[in-house]
Amino acid sequence: MSDSRADLIITGCTVLLHDDQERVGFQENATIVVRDGVIESVTTAPAEAEAHAQAQVRAGAGQLIDARGQVALPGLVNCHTHAPMVALRGVAEDLPIEEWFNDVVWPIESNLTEEDVALGARLACAEMIRGGVTCFADHYFLMDAVAAVVEECGIRAHLGETYFSSQGPQGRERSLEFALRQRGAADGRITTALAPHAPYTVDDADLAATAELAREHGLPVHLHASENRDQADTSLARHGVTPVEVLRRTGILDTDVLIAHGTGILDRDLPALRDASGRIAVATAPRGYLRFAWPTTTPVRALRDIGIPVGLATDGAASNNSLDVWEAMTLTALIQKSTTGDPRWLTSRQALHHATLQSARAVGLEDSIGAIAPGRRADIILVDLTGPHTQPVHDLAATLVHSARSSDVRTTIVDGRVLMRDRELLTIDVPDVVRELGERLPALMDRSHGKRIQDYDAQDRS
Repeated sequence: MSDSRADLIITGCTVLLHDDQERVGFQENATIVVRDGVIESVTTAPAEAEAHAQAQVRAGAGQLIDARGQVALPGLVNCHTHAPMVALRGVAEDLPIEEWFNDVVWPIESNLTEEDVALGARLACAEMIRGGVTCFADHYFLMDAVAAVVEECGIRAHLGETYFSSQGPQGRERSLEFALRQRGAADGRITTALAPHAPYTVDDADLAATAELAREHGLPVHLHASENRDQADTSLARHGVTPVEVLRRTGILDTDVLIAHGTGILDRDLPALRDASGRIAVATAPRGYLRFAWPTTTPVRALRDIGIPVGLATDGAASNNSLDVWEAMTLTALIQKSTTGDPRWLTSRQALHHATLQSARAVGLEDSIGAIAPGRRADIILVDLTGPHTQPVHDLAATLVHSARSSDVRTTIVDGRVLMRDRELLTIDVPDVVRELGERLPALMDRSHGKRIQDYDAQDRS
């Protein structure tokens, strides 16, 4: 067989490209050639593109996708979620966060089995693939089951096993063992992190030990911190430091760390984040903040000004009801306009930058995904903009951010493998998953035992 054989060729699309300043632009009538899971070329001169495609087809290309009328984007990254929590979608509605955790979510999670986690993860991956998500950062329990689902369905993932200090040293040890065991699994599609839950559930000694383990083993850290303003105020009142300052004094900020939410990040925290010796990123999941009626949102602009990338996220479907990163992109753009009082921030192109390269950077994968360019892994989605809700197109970036929907994603590709084509999932049997999960729900939802896996006590009661 010829060495020039391609696995996949996509022709006729409009492709989102980044220039050397990471500015977003578009090129029409492009051809993308993929070989061995890697983007080999992006040819944008029409005659050259057609000739290249024909030559590749003659050389025996594996698949040819005619994407005329569609836009090729880098696959979206869900930078913070709890995928198996789709099983809890809608069970804890219209509650403040303390009741949400203590009265519903943590009692239910005390029932979790590996089968529950696997089924929830499978359903979540189906939802994300259909919404154009090609990589997700997950922070949950029984994570070997999630890793197995990632292996079988073909998506990419950044996984961490959650632990609390209440579990004793065994919790931290399990998080480390998981991270070392699964690092590089699924043909390299799985990366891993240490995953302490948060500064209000993991004490300083455990955080310091985690930072030491991260440095020793070359692992990043993924945790919740300063999720909301109440947590920041409570930490200041009780301990005289903010949650971010706790991360600094325990050495977490000397590691590569992904901070989930950060709507309680204060101005006094910015120097600690700016001067950290580790690579710091923040994941924002705006829909959940609106549902919990939190008074502030992730300070995206302030973080941008100090060089901290902000990736887009959904959090778990128990708090968000959705794993739709497309919606997170739209809401981030709109909420930033509202909270800053500036209609020029975020622009649609800036929102697309957050959804692509910044999200890849947040999970430590900016050198391999997040852009459509030679040498990058072939994580690509094709978006159909022919629907009446996206026409006419005057500004393609604005159409993608403010008019398109996740249901407009027609094809999802990870590592050059087509996981969904023309809206048909190719690696997950959704009806079968829904049936099996439905059979397990009565036992999972039972709260009569009166137990909970943890207590939430991070509210300001002053």
